[in-house]
Amino acid sequence: MADPQSNARLRADAGAPTSGVIHVRTRLTADFTVLSNALVQRRGSAVTVGVAAYISSLPDGSPVSIAALCEHFSEGEILISRALRELEAAGYLERRRERTPTGQVRTRTYFHDLPRGGADPDGPPKPPRPRKSPAADNATPTPERAPEPAPARDQPQNPASLSEADPRAVAVLASLRRVDPRLVLTEQEAVRLAPAVARWLAAGVAPQQITAQLTAGLPHHFLTRPARILAYRLRETPLPAPPPRPLPESAPRPAVPPFQTCDGCERAFRAPEPGHCRECRSRKAGHPLRAAS
Repeated sequence: MADPQSNARLRADAGAPTSGVIHVRTRLTADFTVLSNALVQRRGSAVTVGVAAYISSLPDGSPVSIAALCEHFSEGEILISRALRELEAAGYLERRRERTPTGQVRTRTYFHDLPRGGADPDGPPKPPRPRKSPAADNATPTPERAPEPAPARDQPQNPASLSEADPRAVAVLASLRRVDPRLVLTEQEAVRLAPAVARWLAAGVAPQQITAQLTAGLPHHFLTRPARILAYRLRETPLPAPPPRPLPESAPRPAVPPFQTCDGCERAFRAPEPGHCRECRSRKAGHPLRAAS
């Protein structure tokens, strides 16, 4: 009977771990980027770490807007914008408004290798704390003060069904698929989005403008439901439209004299007081009016 064959190595390298990843290191001399462990090992979204690593590898002056990052990554603008907000909150990304030598004010983006203001709270996990003595374990723990709940934001009550939603808002949402066939919404999604569209309509935004705002610059590939992209774009309520200007006061119209009955020929003519018409006055003065030929 033949001996069993195996492609596995007979003996592991000395000092190699028995489980987990084993690194094969290569000394790089060009085209590499140095990243801190606090950044690449931070807990949370992998998209955030990937965006941070990509920005760190770019030369100075490269565009790092949401549109520019969406052209490089397959994720949509919602995940990319969320990653930029997380990096800004952690202290890696900084946006400053600076004045150029020509007097223009522009927003400059700075990316830090280490977070500003201390360590990143979502950085690599800390080593385990040493175990306390038995006396410390038996001590009565001091109850920690519970954090105060954050104030709830005023949220409008969503309608229970599509029949209770604003029909104008529902019409706007239903017309989106005519512009982009991918924007197909379910009834429940339309019910959730209708109040936000109604607020835009109440602010004076025309339905055509809302459609253009919701369908412009959409990513080529959706990694989430279209309703989440629409909800992100409808999150900020626009300012209400300014009131219309009052119409200029028109000049008073001249008073029109009433109709009078001629005392001579009983014709109707306009005059402030009763009397004779113009023809009768001319005939009475000896200058009869000639009939038009």
